[in-house]
Amino acid sequence: MFTLSLLASATVPPNEDPCDWFGVSCTMAGDHVLKLNISGSSLRGFIAQELGHITYLQELILHGNNLIGTIPKELGMLKSLKVLDLGKNQLSGPIPPEIGNLTLVVNINLQSNGLTGKLPAELGNLRYLQELRLDRNRLQGSVPASSSSNFDSNMHEMYASKANLTGFCRSSQLKVADFSYNFLVGNIPKCLKYLTRSSFQGNCLQSKDLEQRPSLQCVNYYFIAGASPAKSQPVANPNHQRAEYELKHHGTSKPVWLLILEIVSGAIVCSLFLVAVLTACLKCNKKASIIIPWKKSSSQKEHTSVYIDPEMLKDVRSYSRQELEVACEDFSNIIGSSADSVVYKGNMKGGPEVAVISVSIKEEHWTGYLELYFQREVADLARLNHENTGKLLGYCRESTPFTRMLVFEYASNGTLYDHLHCYEGCQFSWTRRMKIVIGIARGLRYLHTEAEPPFTISELNSSAVYLTEEFSPKLVDFESWKSILERSEKNSGSIGSQGAVCVLTNSLEARHLDTKGNIYAFGVLLLEIISGRPPYCNEKGYLVDWAKGYIEIPEVMSHVVDPELKHFRQEDLEVICEVVSLCINPDTTACPSTRELCSMLESRIDTSIRVELKSSSLAWAELALSS
Repeated sequence: MFTLSLLASATVPPNEDPCDWFGVSCTMAGDHVLKLNISGSSLRGFIAQELGHITYLQELILHGNNLIGTIPKELGMLKSLKVLDLGKNQLSGPIPPEIGNLTLVVNINLQSNGLTGKLPAELGNLRYLQELRLDRNRLQGSVPASSSSNFDSNMHEMYASKANLTGFCRSSQLKVADFSYNFLVGNIPKCLKYLTRSSFQGNCLQSKDLEQRPSLQCVNYYFIAGASPAKSQPVANPNHQRAEYELKHHGTSKPVWLLILEIVSGAIVCSLFLVAVLTACLKCNKKASIIIPWKKSSSQKEHTSVYIDPEMLKDVRSYSRQELEVACEDFSNIIGSSADSVVYKGNMKGGPEVAVISVSIKEEHWTGYLELYFQREVADLARLNHENTGKLLGYCRESTPFTRMLVFEYASNGTLYDHLHCYEGCQFSWTRRMKIVIGIARGLRYLHTEAEPPFTISELNSSAVYLTEEFSPKLVDFESWKSILERSEKNSGSIGSQGAVCVLTNSLEARHLDTKGNIYAFGVLLLEIISGRPPYCNEKGYLVDWAKGYIEIPEVMSHVVDPELKHFRQEDLEVICEVVSLCINPDTTACPSTRELCSMLESRIDTSIRVELKSSSLAWAELALSS
């Protein structure tokens, strides 16, 4: 909130230029702010009303933070705004009608918040709007449209007709829109029929060919909210609906002996049914399988129970939330965070130090597919066993409070990024850097060519490399949540919602195997290690672009070496630059395997300390400290 507050305030501290701040882009003259992009930065607090006074602002992107409160109506004053992205926060309240004043806006993203109220008809005034994402909120009422007959007069006697509104039918430019997983009612406007069907699923709409919320859930929501879906007529009396429902499903009172008989008979029938389903799935495939029974609880809230063959997780320990809470000091010892997860450091009682990754997704957004992929990821990580990869010790999966966590062994020397860019006066010698390089290469070789099936790191960078007490590197995939989310979204429509479904384990899409992406990232990481520069900085731009002019010419390649290093081996540097050139080659067909790269590094780089002792006093100091 520091950046947002200062930028929005009328006064700026002396000698401070907001155009130099992170995420702020200005005009060439530096007199106007054009873009404000502070996504995924764990910002907390409210959105300042004063942001509406940044007259020339064209992009406001605060995606994936922890912002709370309402959307200020003052944002409607941003007449030059083209992109408004407040998705994946914790905002609440209605969408202000003033948003309809953003006459030049092209993209609006308000997904995955807690927004309530009706969709403002004023959104139809946005003539240039091409993309609108409002999914995963608690919006109610109808989808504003220009026609007056978008509602049926009867939705199980719940909803009224007449919705004489103007709206999205006036937006001829709208190409992408997502209204899914809200509490919208009525019909899908005819003028929006060109949108994908999934754009309207998970609502209270009248649609026979689209999965919607259970009727009783819709009634309960509108009753609790004190609102009616149609303006002209209220929702039918919820108490009457409930009474009708109970009468229909439970009937009149029955003798106790008859109820007991029915319960026993029902239990026997259910047992036989489950045995039949399990037998059918085992016949489909002798390998481990996943049974997903879709059912409704007593409250009629639709949900998914996912059961995985215990053989898949038999070697993975299940931790309780309470013991992890104690180990991580009430989850106060935070060592890292992203838009989707938080990383804690902990000390298990009588056991090792651990790094605990906790998912930041809200329980209401945790679908059956996410649960399925979470458990698949646990099994996937548990099989990895190499000295240069992080070891998964276990997981935590509890419902109250909602908890999904992964527990890794902790590497006591922190991340490679910390040592290269954060710790003053802690410079690695050339030999130590070469040992780290070879360790990372060995870890990648194991993941890509020796693990079966292969495994890739979601985001390979210096923050994904942890160092042990002996400075041995370990690759840890702390960004695996992103791949889980991507796979879940991609396959969210592949399994039906009726009855029990048998899904074979090997039919599920595995994690995306972007080995070539890992190899390119490895090349960038090598440059970062030998230069001591981050992958991107304001002065030099992208590290790869800066280094390209040096790494292929032996006479000048020493310019990429960290100036703090007083000694390095030219022979090693030439090998590193050769490997980097292969990794970042735009011709992906010529991309070598990690086995080949690792072989080049191991066979041609000398990591023995005796080589450096001849000319490096720093090596003597390191040797003394390690002895």
